Amino acid sequence: MHHNRRMPELPEVENIRKGLTKLKGQKILRVFVLQPQIVSGKGNLRRSSARRTGEFSEGLKGEIIKSVERRGKNLLFRTKNGKIVLAHLKMTGQFIYDPSGSVEPGKHTRIIFELSGGNLFYNDIRRFGYVLYFPNRTALKETGHFENLGLEPFDRKFTLNLFRTALKNRNSTLKSVLMNQEVVAGIGNIYADEICYAAKILPGKKASLLNKEEIKNLYRSIKSVLKQAIKLKGSSIRNYRLATGEEGGFAKMHQVYGRAGEPCFVCETKLAKSVIGNRTTVFCKNCQK
Repeated sequence: MHHNRRMPELPEVENIRKGLTKLKGQKILRVFVLQPQIVSGKGNLRRSSARRTGEFSEGLKGEIIKSVERRGKNLLFRTKNGKIVLAHLKMTGQFIYDPSGSVEPGKHTRIIFELSGGNLFYNDIRRFGYVLYFPNRTALKETGHFENLGLEPFDRKFTLNLFRTALKNRNSTLKSVLMNQEVVAGIGNIYADEICYAAKILPGKKASLLNKEEIKNLYRSIKSVLKQAIKLKGSSIRNYRLATGEEGGFAKMHQVYGRAGEPCFVCETKLAKSVIGNRTTVFCKNCQK
């Protein structure tokens, strides 16, 4: 199944971020890196680096957490001295916060942050996620990590005009464009399907061929679908958990994602399935044009 390539998207990461705001003002007492690969780089073939591991643990010791932010599908922890931890959960990464400090790490715990107000665990079954340390903003900037990342869907700068221009020059399918992080940040497989359905447009349509009305509907749908998903704490599929360990409720609201062969909620036509951009895609042939 393509399905298990499921990664937390904007609404999920945003809710994890919200759950971690309790960390603000807390002091990092000690850091235990149980799986050095996680802090050593980004690729799937990462070698653990003793230097990187040491920098991570030593650099964060005694630091005070100033903010927890999100950019696209990434989480950023910033300390008062301007140090940064950048985390991407990939498929099975989880941040679980235990204010009591009495919960034991699990067998998939890869990093333990011992804080003045409890413990923060980074758990990751498949270990594709990464949690990287940067001594300052410049060091992060030099990696080019966010260089090609598009605007946030709720950013004031993400206007209808800008979106229209971005679509005009794209020869690929609408779904691929929505999932392309350079156009707009944070949308993956689930929400691309849900947005296309909400806008009543077929996901396989060429982006450059959309008319003004369709683009306007899409633009609105991006905001409304993501807003609702954030409100319902995201879609819990497989390993996504909030920082408290609870699940999100948006999966119950999926109109098309994961519902291939089931009736469309609007017209009762059997929902169709195809593969677009290597991803299983579900849509209604009747409601979407």
